[in-house]
Amino acid sequence: MKFLFASDSFKGSLTSTQTIELLTKAAKEVFPHCECIGIPVADGGEGTVNAVVSAAKGNIVTAEVHDPLMDKIKAAYGITDGNKAIIEMSAASGLPLVPEKLRSPMNTTTYGTGELILDALYHGCRDISVAIGGSATNDGGMGCMRALGVRFLSKEGQELSGFGSELSKVTHIDTCGLDSRLSECSITVMCDVKNPLCGINGATRTFAKQKGADSEIIEQLENGMCNYRDVIKKEFGIDCDTIEGAGAAGGLGAALCVFLGGKMQSGIETVLRLIGFDEKLKGAGLVITGEGCTDSQSVCGKVMQGVGMHAKKFGIPCIGLSGSLGNGAEMLFDYGISSLHCIVDSPMKLEYAMLNAEALYYNAAVRMFRTIRAGMDIRRSD
Repeated sequence: MKFLFASDSFKGSLTSTQTIELLTKAAKEVFPHCECIGIPVADGGEGTVNAVVSAAKGNIVTAEVHDPLMDKIKAAYGITDGNKAIIEMSAASGLPLVPEKLRSPMNTTTYGTGELILDALYHGCRDISVAIGGSATNDGGMGCMRALGVRFLSKEGQELSGFGSELSKVTHIDTCGLDSRLSECSITVMCDVKNPLCGINGATRTFAKQKGADSEIIEQLENGMCNYRDVIKKEFGIDCDTIEGAGAAGGLGAALCVFLGGKMQSGIETVLRLIGFDEKLKGAGLVITGEGCTDSQSVCGKVMQGVGMHAKKFGIPCIGLSGSLGNGAEMLFDYGISSLHCIVDSPMKLEYAMLNAEALYYNAAVRMFRTIRAGMDIRRSD
């Protein structure tokens, strides 16, 4: 019997790698002679770089870049297969990098994310995937593109620095200086939201408040983003409001698509492609996946949905073992998940469950494998 383990992390309690170790131990207790293969996975959010690098046996690379306030920091990204880079924009332009009292998307930039892409180019990478969740920015991706050679100009012909406050000042965009190596690249934008660039569901009105903007700043940023959108449409013939995900990461999604020819793709699908998941499925008799909280959101581009669908494609049963099961968890049954199990075995507070997650997970895994063995015994007796 060959088991394949591919669970997301249980945020705040168990890493993806820990779930593999616990599942392997539990499986060996019930099936002493089984083969266990474990693959750390993530869906494009926190931990994506580490998951991909670990599964693909790649390398972590560190570069000196600028944070959202343009202070110098060290940020890491991953390289696999020699020329594939996996970048989390939050490593250079994420909200946690900005002290709470200084948070304002008027004064932040994605410049550091562009520097990470630039560093990947210097390392020979030509297949670049960028996860664009968790930003502190609302600059339309101007900072990122500026680091790569694009110039954003005011009506006076002055080059803008690429902060959110400058969106309203853009009148011309010069791409002549864009790094020529980018023409050789395949750019994947890992994004699981569909927000357009502007409007009630756009980058500013949906996300700016959580980045420190008040109602007055939101209006200024929205007006600036509309101006930015109109300049792009006039000079490049592309309406960013028709691009699903253009508003992600404060408009970085739009910039990656318009200026670099990036292609939007589900985060989990990108991760599964980068780690060669389908190849690893070959020969498996059962797949075990899971996450901290399984509910209706789990079918919106999350790990369990992606793993289940790929297992289903190969006719391999897949079981979910999660920290908790909420409303809508059963929707996963339409995405290749055959059964759902929960690690909680009695009424308990969340704090207790998280502190004792390792023991709860292991004991639940043993129970799950015993149920699997019982099912196998029933089949043999028929």
